[in-house]
Amino acid sequence: MSSRVPFKPQQVDAPLTQSATFLVLSITDTADAIRTVRSTLASVGDLSKNVSIRDLSASFACTIGIGSDAWDRVTRLPRPAELHPFPEVKGNKHTAVSTPGDLLFHIRSERRDLCFEFEKQLLDTLGDSVKVVDETVGFRYFDVRDLLGFVDGTANPVGPGVPTSVLVAEEDTPVIGGSYIVIQKYVHDINSWRTLKAEQQESIIGRTKFDNMELDDAPLQQQQSHKSLATISDSNGNEHEILRDNMPFGSPGSGEFGTYFIGYSRRLWVIEKMLQRMFVGEPPGLHDRLLDFSTPLTGTTFFAPSASLLETLDDD
Repeated sequence: MSSRVPFKPQQVDAPLTQSATFLVLSITDTADAIRTVRSTLASVGDLSKNVSIRDLSASFACTIGIGSDAWDRVTRLPRPAELHPFPEVKGNKHTAVSTPGDLLFHIRSERRDLCFEFEKQLLDTLGDSVKVVDETVGFRYFDVRDLLGFVDGTANPVGPGVPTSVLVAEEDTPVIGGSYIVIQKYVHDINSWRTLKAEQQESIIGRTKFDNMELDDAPLQQQQSHKSLATISDSNGNEHEILRDNMPFGSPGSGEFGTYFIGYSRRLWVIEKMLQRMFVGEPPGLHDRLLDFSTPLTGTTFFAPSASLLETLDDD
């Protein structure tokens, strides 16, 4: 990162918490909608302080993403170089659907009540300028496992590797310090998954279930595991990481079991290539077998501008 370009990033690398709310909104056609949205985004730091001050140990954070269709209207600033709507990815058997969304609020805290209170105050402030597209409440499950029983997020970058993998740098100076975000809401066929033996599940995931040990990659041109298909390298052999903050969600009473995928990346093409490999297959035709048990209901792309940029949105 260049020290000559002053910016303050959003808390895209906030620690994984016990609770999270994923709130996707669309902007309405009311007369003052854009003005209200701009004012709210510019002052969201104050709104966050109003909630987080109630328990400073609760690791409260909120990251804001702006969708491709809303970027020009909301920011009136140059577009991030790679920002475009989420492209549908259609394989022979499974499809990564594309769904609408103008604004994303990724709300996190160790306390569910703080997430609730922030969302309530946020929606009160936005009023009729927005409409809720999707609201999903996630929770940490045991030792950071998904509802399929495997540890999730092991491949995340750590330490100095986080900003390098997540934050846009000098390659796109107008939006330096920002991050691309892709979200997908997956529901799992738990009953079918449970019919598999542990060894079969491990072969699909690419890790052992009990102790999370990585399994060897399959030979080229053969069926690859989810772990292998989600590992992305460029033409020079350099591996590119993304930051996942996935959370389980669901309701046993209604038979809903799912994982909310959210990936932050410095380069949008990395996540899009990952999805191509999963849904189309690598080689083509050999899709990610996890998709036989997990179906995406949503797919939306956002860009999280720096906090410094957000603060300028209310300037006349």
